[in-house]
Amino acid sequence: MDDAYACCATLTRDQWAWEFLRRNPGYRADYHRFIGIWHALEADYGAPPHRDFARWKRDPRAYGPLPGEAELEAPSGELCTVEDERVLLECWMGAKWGFYKFPLDPARSAPGPDALSWRPPPPPSHIDEAFRLDVSFDLSLPLPPQLEAARFRLVSHAAELRRNGVAAPMTVANQRARWTQMLRVLDAGATGEAMGEADRAVLQEAEAMMRGGYRRILLLADSGTGAG
Repeated sequence: MDDAYACCATLTRDQWAWEFLRRNPGYRADYHRFIGIWHALEADYGAPPHRDFARWKRDPRAYGPLPGEAELEAPSGELCTVEDERVLLECWMGAKWGFYKFPLDPARSAPGPDALSWRPPPPPSHIDEAFRLDVSFDLSLPLPPQLEAARFRLVSHAAELRRNGVAAPMTVANQRARWTQMLRVLDAGATGEAMGEADRAVLQEAEAMMRGGYRRILLLADSGTGAG
């Protein structure tokens, strides 16, 4: 692994999600607009924790959405609101992109755990057929033996996927090489580097991960370290 991607060996689940989000052109554009407004507010009312918040919160620029954006559609978790239920701009920005903390600069790589606080990700809208297993139950019969039979089928199917070279279940450890390759091709695409057919196929998957698939990473078990 070259030096540019050496940190990928120790990224946690939450940091992996961030590495894809920070490459998202929409997030980068939003952050540029957001931080410009934020700095203008600081110039007028001071920087936290010494800002004049009484005047700050009377300024319409202090609230989401960003200019030209629509209102958020029922984001998960709490929103930072004032007395009239308007959402503070920094909270609106975080909710749009899936986190609670103050929006991070996309130039920041591998932020520490204190900087990342992801909102609960939505359940996947669809399941890849390779990972799908439908199990039916007869509620007129006792459930315990049916549950045990279902557990056996699930474990057996996961083992079959692994024998066929498919990671099941997915973990940070068994996806690290694949995700690192995705980051490489995203960065190559952003700089206009020529790509082979194999890299172009990876790029399509990587772009889907960057656009919103990064939230799927947050559904994986978190070992708490990059080694998990």
